[in-house]
Amino acid sequence: MLLKLKRLSGRKISTVAMLVLVICFTLVSVRSFGQTIMTSAPQLLTDPFLQLPTETSVRVVWFTEFAGVNHTVTYGENLKQTAKANITKLTRTREDQDSKVANQTEYGQVYQKPVQRDIWRHEAEVTGLTPGVRVNYRVTSVREDNESVNSDVFTLAATPKPDTPLKILLTSDHQLKPMTAANLQKVVETVGRVDGVWFAGDLVNVSDRASEWFDDHNGGALFPGLQGRAKYEMTHNDVKTIYTGGQIIQHAPMFTCIGNHEVMGRFARTESLDGEFDDTIPRAVAQKIYRDKSLIDNSFNTNTYEEIFSLPKSKEGGKRYYAVSFGDVRLVVLYITNMWRTPNLDGKRRGRYQEAKKDLNNSENWGYGQLIYEPIAKGSKQYNWLEAELNSPEFKQAKYKVVMFHHPPHTLGDNIVPAYTEPVQIIERDSNNIKAVRYEYPKDADYIIRDVVPILEAANVQLVFYGHSHLWNRFVSQSGMHFLETSNVGNTYGAAWGDRKREVPIGYQEDYVKVGDPNGLEPVVPTIVPLLGEDGKPIPYIASNDITVFSILDTGTGTISSYRFDTRKPDSEVLKFDEFKLKDSNPI
Repeated sequence: MLLKLKRLSGRKISTVAMLVLVICFTLVSVRSFGQTIMTSAPQLLTDPFLQLPTETSVRVVWFTEFAGVNHTVTYGENLKQTAKANITKLTRTREDQDSKVANQTEYGQVYQKPVQRDIWRHEAEVTGLTPGVRVNYRVTSVREDNESVNSDVFTLAATPKPDTPLKILLTSDHQLKPMTAANLQKVVETVGRVDGVWFAGDLVNVSDRASEWFDDHNGGALFPGLQGRAKYEMTHNDVKTIYTGGQIIQHAPMFTCIGNHEVMGRFARTESLDGEFDDTIPRAVAQKIYRDKSLIDNSFNTNTYEEIFSLPKSKEGGKRYYAVSFGDVRLVVLYITNMWRTPNLDGKRRGRYQEAKKDLNNSENWGYGQLIYEPIAKGSKQYNWLEAELNSPEFKQAKYKVVMFHHPPHTLGDNIVPAYTEPVQIIERDSNNIKAVRYEYPKDADYIIRDVVPILEAANVQLVFYGHSHLWNRFVSQSGMHFLETSNVGNTYGAAWGDRKREVPIGYQEDYVKVGDPNGLEPVVPTIVPLLGEDGKPIPYIASNDITVFSILDTGTGTISSYRFDTRKPDSEVLKFDEFKLKDSNPI
């Protein structure tokens, strides 16, 4: 077009004609430029993040929505070294009516039932590392059209040696909740780059819904929040604040455990992913109903969770329960979680205490109460593995001994009731008809309190870290073992304290505890700046939809500090409100 203008300018043409030509050129250029900026450039679905560090290596993982032809990590001085990635495709990531992704902003706008979403995972092992030396890295994915897509440059390191002071973020229960992006942003603003992340379960709400991991419209998806790519808008007093989360897992490895929201139910049996998530039944029941069909597909599974993360493995439990040494810490991760069911007794839904009335004579639709996914009772495979781990040299020699799982042994939250034990089914009949199906949970058979906690005490564990109830509270046993729940990250469901009571059945065989910790410990009042109750007295918890909480383990000092931030006041300071020191794990 410019060449034509030059040629025409050498001829005698009218000023009006020249003006018309210039205007036309301008319009074509603007239209063309408009198309360019409207078409988004190819992108990675996530930034890279770190997994499975060893003394000389670390895994780098990222995701794309294209298979591509080449995926690499360049690293080291001037990014001259290269590691090639292995590629796998996630098998069960889908979107459905409730997804908030792409062109769907309202229920069922695009998807009327679960639809497969193609997502590829890339993992490269960076080797030749020296403990304590951080190295720059960047990932590159080459599409089928040979266009390259690069990440920014981040840093990685081998697993830290003992005696290396570390700052480790303790978090859980993100679940796309409103305050999570603010929480993670304040982590980075307050303590800078952390060295590791321990995540005590419930990363998302529905594990097979892809957008909850990667790109939910509301801005609360898991990876954007942990990578500083979130855009979550909060409004208080007509003041809008957009929180981006924190650039955390690009630089720090994350170790996770399975919460109830990482478990999906019977595959493709219902017309929505929410229904599929809720549709879990015990393996033994599935065996009777489905016989030779897949038990995983017809009871419950953690397929998507296990496909997304590279984690340490135990011979007995694989990624589901494992142990790892990280600096001065031996972290033991257990698979202790059960199916959450409503405590409501109106009979409309399958609940923790009874089956839905409409399904009483259709046992295939029963929920079987709050079934436990992986046995942990004394004598079980997981218990025997734990007992052996607590007697291992790696565990005994560690300066700090920490156990992480999802379900609370001590809490003021609602989800600790009933006891963590197999539901006892009671069927009431009238002639040939079933009048009611109820479930009892004997408190003296609580597997965590009866079987697990005593061997942790005997092994001199200093910290038991967990989540599930969406609040902050902590406890200390007589031996000095600390119990910390720091899950008031995104929102809360309240604390059973004072006048607020848990929803429990009346007239059942068991006496279900309405207030306080049902397992007998008194909650610790925060040591620095506790919140005050309506009576002006300090309260031993934080359960808030406005105040978000995170905790940091400092292995250099052996202290755990908890911080709070009031999201109603975007310009307010982050306050350290509690701090405690771990006991000596190897007393003389």
